[in-house]
Amino acid sequence: MTLKKILSSVTDKTRFTDLSDYISFCSDYLGFINDNLQAIIVSQNENNYCFYQYKKEANYQVTRPINTDLMINIDDFDRVSKDFLMTLKNIKEVNKKNKEIGSVINNSTYTIQQSIGAALDALPVGKSNTARKLNGDLFENFIRLILKEIGLNCRSGVVQIPVIEKGEELFKMSYQHDLIIEDGNDLKIIGSVKTSSKDRMDKIFIDKFLYNKLTNTKIPHIAIFLNDVQRKNTKHDGKFGINATFLPGHFKGYTVKLNPLDGVYYCDIRPNMKSESILEEHIKTFDNLLITDIWKLL
Repeated sequence: MTLKKILSSVTDKTRFTDLSDYISFCSDYLGFINDNLQAIIVSQNENNYCFYQYKKEANYQVTRPINTDLMINIDDFDRVSKDFLMTLKNIKEVNKKNKEIGSVINNSTYTIQQSIGAALDALPVGKSNTARKLNGDLFENFIRLILKEIGLNCRSGVVQIPVIEKGEELFKMSYQHDLIIEDGNDLKIIGSVKTSSKDRMDKIFIDKFLYNKLTNTKIPHIAIFLNDVQRKNTKHDGKFGINATFLPGHFKGYTVKLNPLDGVYYCDIRPNMKSESILEEHIKTFDNLLITDIWKLL
């Protein structure tokens, strides 16, 4: 597999129509990086993160941060990806206390999506906006495919919100959502699916507030994120590190004073999300949504 073929695949969204397509691409990418990188650079401030540096064919560009605690290597991916699909198909019967099952879900989801993001990082710098949009679109689609695999009826699209005054519907407002989970014609859950919460967290909280205020309902709103880290600026000292993009103050302020979300999920959860009380109460790893929480919300 060449880098040219990798980029040809990852930039064509029509190649990603079901879970097997995502798994196949990830397998190709992991095989490619196994012996085709210029270097693997370890983050200076959080050593479990690294960066892949491509060779001359990609102008020696460096990828986004990769969490080595979550990223599955090529030797294990075939086995783990099969366990991943089997777990999704039998999600209601899995042992909810088995941490290994949670790791299979979380690590597989992270590895597959980060393979896409890291591959897109090999595109020329001038195409960074295109890469960002592609990565986000493919992640949204990936999450919807996972939810469909566990038996849910979900889609992206527009929800029409009737605005009622004195018992009379005056007009409808249109809201675009990444994730709409329905049971027949009944709307059950609204979700936001983003690779990162950066510049997006405020809108998610406000969307829940406005929707439930306008409709006088309590439809659950959830958020699903891949991670919240980015590469730290390295221009001055040439060293590579990471920055967190999560804003804990904003999250806690909106949770306490506006309205809490009904679930926030990360594949790559940050340490403070497991140590600060308000964050720990409201933020979990992605596997928790599939194994327990989604069924409670429904």
